[in-house]
Amino acid sequence: MEQQSKDPLHGKRLDAILEELVEYYGGFEGLGKQINIKCFTDNPSISSSLKFLRRTEWARTKVESLYLYVLRQKKKNGAG
Repeated sequence: MEQQSKDPLHGKRLDAILEELVEYYGGFEGLGKQINIKCFTDNPSISSSLKFLRRTEWARTKVESLYLYVLRQKKKNGAG
């Protein structure tokens, strides 16, 4: 029997995480207020943000941390 990973990020693609965060915060403007990085605040797009996040470990870590927070909030609010 295979054991599933308990890590919520396991198997989750960065583009899916980013799209979910953009949706949760009502667009890049809301996401940029949570994580103030240029790829979210200055002419943002999914593709340009992904390029930056794939090259920049600290920014990707912030996005993943925010995603885990959002998952906890959704679960707490019964929308998960």
